[in-house]
Amino acid sequence: MSPNETGAARSENQLLTTFYVGDDFFGIEVMKVQEVTGAPKVIPVPLAPGFVSGLINLRGQLATAVGLRELFGISNAHESEKMTVVCRMDGNLVSLVVDEIGDVVEVDGRGFELPPDTMPVVVKRFVKGIYKLNGTLLSVLDLDKVSQELSPQLDVNNSHNQIK
Repeated sequence: MSPNETGAARSENQLLTTFYVGDDFFGIEVMKVQEVTGAPKVIPVPLAPGFVSGLINLRGQLATAVGLRELFGISNAHESEKMTVVCRMDGNLVSLVVDEIGDVVEVDGRGFELPPDTMPVVVKRFVKGIYKLNGTLLSVLDLDKVSQELSPQLDVNNSHNQIK
């Protein structure tokens, strides 16, 4: 594997849309984000995995609402007005339900590091890497891994949906 594939060496600056899930700070590449919205009405989907909140209607287009708290196994004790980060994954709209929207930040690619071993495994498997920013960690979400979780038939080793 080349250093770039492992995330050990990146030299370009990157713009990230940031958000919070619980107390954790996450980011997604700006170019992968279609829009950020308030909490739209969610229509539940019977028999969907626990992390799928349901479907939302975005101006006539359906998007799957994915609760990142549920996906990451973070308790839902922090009830607040939810926000969504809408992304296009594998040609489908996916709305990531988050607790709070941050800013768009520019990060220096040379500061990119692999996720630490101390990060909970249930979160770490969805994180490409981290940046250290002003005394906090910014975890970069891997949308491909989230997409795989939404399509478990593509990943025969997937066990997240079997845990209840």
